[in-house]
Parts: sequence; C-alpha cells; structure tokens
Amino acid sequence: MAKLIIKYHSQCLRRETTFELFIPNDPMGYGAEKDERPIRTLFLLHGYTGSADNWVPEDLSRKYRFAVVCPNGENSFWLDGISTGHSFATLLGEELPDYLKDTFGLARSAEDTYILGLSMGGFGALHTAFAYPERFGKVGAMSSALIHREVAGMDESGGNEVANFEYYRECFGDPKKLLGSRNDPEALIDGLLAEGKAIPKIYMCCGTEDFLLERNRDMHNFLCDRHVYHLYHESKGSHDMVFWNEYTQKIVEWMFS
Repeated sequence: MAKLIIKYHSQCLRRETTFELFIPNDPMGYGAEKDERPIRTLFLLHGYTGSADNWVPEDLSRKYRFAVVCPNGENSFWLDGISTGHSFATLLGEELPDYLKDTFGLARSAEDTYILGLSMGGFGALHTAFAYPERFGKVGAMSSALIHREVAGMDESGGNEVANFEYYRECFGDPKKLLGSRNDPEALIDGLLAEGKAIPKIYMCCGTEDFLLERNRDMHNFLCDRHVYHLYHESKGSHDMVFWNEYTQKIVEWMFS
C-alpha cells in the first residue's frame, strides 16, 4: 500500500492544500503476482474537527483494489461557503476528481468512483453525490449531520452548542434561503427526480444511541416518500469510531464486492 501526501494549489480554496492518497499498488507476500484489476476510487470524508486518515480501510482497499482519497474539508460541511476560498463542494465534485484523473488516472467515471463520510462528512457525502451524480456512483453516509432544516430555522441570535450563527451562515448561506437551494440535499434529490437523472446508490446508517438518529430517520423517510431506493440501517451504537469502524467495513463491502 502506497501512501502519498499531495500538496497542490487549489483554485477552489485559493491557496495550497493537501490531501492523502492511498494506492494498493504492491503485491502482498513473497512471490505474489501483480494484481491487474483496474483500481477504483473511494473518497473518504471526515467529520467536524476531524481527519479522514485515521480510519482508512487499508485491508479492504487491498482486497477489493481501490484507492482511498482523504481530502481536508476543514469545518466546511463540505459546502461552497459564502467567502472566497471556501468552495469545498466544488473541490470535491470537480477539482479533485479532475486532478486525480489527470495526474493518476483515477476517478475516471461514476462507475468506479464512490464517496463515504461520517457525521459532517456523512452530510458532505450525500450532498456531493446528489450534486454531482455524474461523478459518484455510490454513496455511504454514517451518522450523518443532516442539520439543514435546523440551520434553516436559525436567526442572528441563534447557533447551538457546536458553533455560532455566523459559522452556519458561512457554510450554508443565508438560512432563510437554504431550503430549496443547492446546499439542501433534499432539494437536490427532488431536482434529480424532476430531471429524470440517475441517483447514486445510497447506503445510510446511524446508531440507536446517536444524537443525530432522528435526523437520519427523517432523511430515510424522505427518500421512502420519494420512492428513492436506498439501504438504511440502525443498530446499537453511538457517535463514535466503534460504530463507524463496524459500518465502514459493511459499506465498503457493499460498494466493492
């Protein structure tokens, strides 16, 4: 397994940024033959204050032969923020796939490019897949921070224990205009349905002791109401790596097996 830390100048972020890339390029064991299967690609999105590189499924990457891309989304909710240099949705949906294709021959089509995230990254994975269905064929979302309706109800005196109103306004835009906008994953689904476009295959999960459980159930019910096929699983667990490690294996096997 090769690990690369790539530093480049991002037009979306207007500065240098880095991402980590894991490639299963070496035969395992003495005398092993080179694996000639094409390499597929998995984008791995971290949560709020987090980093994706602490939960890279290396064994599964070797088994199913896929590269893992770990971008740095800061605390952006993986959205295009208001201010210059905060275009994280465009980074994920356009700039990085193009960079990977041109530089490494990866992420060449939706059929071989998938996206998986947890918490804030779960929101980002769903939003990105729905915003760029031509780029991502499958999406996995664990304990997703589907807080767009909560943010839409905030005013300048609002915010919550995680962050203040200005943070959410920077990420999601004017809360009064959020629902129905490009930053609303439900609106993106409705847009794809109205246009008759293919929707990426979806796997969602959440722990029954997770504080985000009801929001994940709301998205599950929304998809059911729209007759959008998806997998949704709940099981005992909290908002932690114990639950996410368990479902990373399940989702990766669903994606690549």
